[in-house]
Amino acid sequence: MSKTKNGNGLNLMYSGFVGQGAPVFYDHNNAINSMVSPSTMHVRDTSLQWYFRRYLLQKAIAVFKWNIPDNWAKNYFLYVLYCWGYIAIVNTDKFGVIPQACSLKGYDVMYQPTHAVIANPLLSGIIEPRIDKQCTLIRLMPDYGGIMDKVNFYADVMALSAETVGTNLFNSKLSYVFACANKTDADSFKKLFDNFASGEPAAFAGKELFNEDGSPNWMQFNQDLKNSYIVSDIMDDMRKWECKFCSDLGIPNSNTEKKERLITAEVESNDVEVKLWADLALEELKKSCEKANKMFGLNLSVDWRYNEAMDGGNKDAESND
Repeated sequence: MSKTKNGNGLNLMYSGFVGQGAPVFYDHNNAINSMVSPSTMHVRDTSLQWYFRRYLLQKAIAVFKWNIPDNWAKNYFLYVLYCWGYIAIVNTDKFGVIPQACSLKGYDVMYQPTHAVIANPLLSGIIEPRIDKQCTLIRLMPDYGGIMDKVNFYADVMALSAETVGTNLFNSKLSYVFACANKTDADSFKKLFDNFASGEPAAFAGKELFNEDGSPNWMQFNQDLKNSYIVSDIMDDMRKWECKFCSDLGIPNSNTEKKERLITAEVESNDVEVKLWADLALEELKKSCEKANKMFGLNLSVDWRYNEAMDGGNKDAESND
């Protein structure tokens, strides 16, 4: 796991590990890092990649609307759930019923974990409540996975794209290169350029810059700025990557390369793709909330944020037909 910026638990959540708590050993760290190939394309842990990772994670966390107890720290609950994939709900002597990050232990005949392992310095040592007996899990997906694998992938791609945009913008500043026979000629060209840059209506050059037959004794290398400027194309690609991320995380979008108005069939096709993940996660989350409510008398609830938006979009597409 990459080294966190400080020692708190929230930065540990950003690390990209799914369902793994501290400590993280070298062999685990090496195994994760070796999954990124080729190594020359690493942008992991750069400030740019962290920017996109935070941006995408915030978008993903907003997919569902939650109703949780007022005494729960909502940021803690959401970041643990989305980054680790699950969070335990347990009744403690000191703090009552609270959510807690945990690891999992044991398995039953269906290879489901039997115990949660909770290590919190404010609790009395490490506790290992039995799942569905002494605690329950709020689980994001059936495989206990979080979303940091997706967030990291798209953040890497978008960070690489943003780096390319910066490089292309910088290179576009170079428009002309002159190869001169000597330093005197080079200084003459520099003076000519300074005159043009200062707004002079005309510039005058000595005959020494030309051969006897009138041909120049210098070479000009033109950079084809129009054809080498690809910032617009890269920005379009970045938008497509973001749309793909949104589709993967249940966020409505126009995930299409076409610039003209979408037809109903295209809208409906993208709607199905968007709802696949959202429906799978929502089913799992609602089931988890029901267990927690029944065990601890809570009133947890969750719903997809974009129900009304999707319904409205479909109606608009039908009216356009």
